Amino acid sequence: MLGHMEKRYQVFVSSTYADLHVERQEVMQALLELDCIPAGMELFPAANEDQWTLIKKVIDDCDYYMVIVAGRYGSIGPDGLSFTEMEYRYALDIGKTVLGFVHREPGVLSASRCEATDEGKAKLVTFREFVQKKMCRF
Repeated sequence: MLGHMEKRYQVFVSSTYADLHVERQEVMQALLELDCIPAGMELFPAANEDQWTLIKKVIDDCDYYMVIVAGRYGSIGPDGLSFTEMEYRYALDIGKTVLGFVHREPGVLSASRCEATDEGKAKLVTFREFVQKKMCRF
């Protein structure tokens, strides 16, 4: 018996990786419980330019794009932006519905979960402000 197939939404979850491992797992679990299909950097163990092509294709195929921003700016790509910011900007450029989750008080995060350099901290502040211009929750 063929029932009505409901659309399952695919959600691309973008964030820095090591510092948000637990949070990412919780978000992915929540999405699975909502019958969504989570996608994200788990699929790409290391980011490089070849993978950037693949990442863009996965974002193209997703229904929603979610970014989680905490204390890290992340690995820098070839053009000086982090891969997280490249993904976010790409999702905006192609008109995806983006959802931003920004840590309310990054100052309370342990040093190991924060940017070590002033340049990294400055880039993170700019990126946070950019994400907060769109649909965003703390």
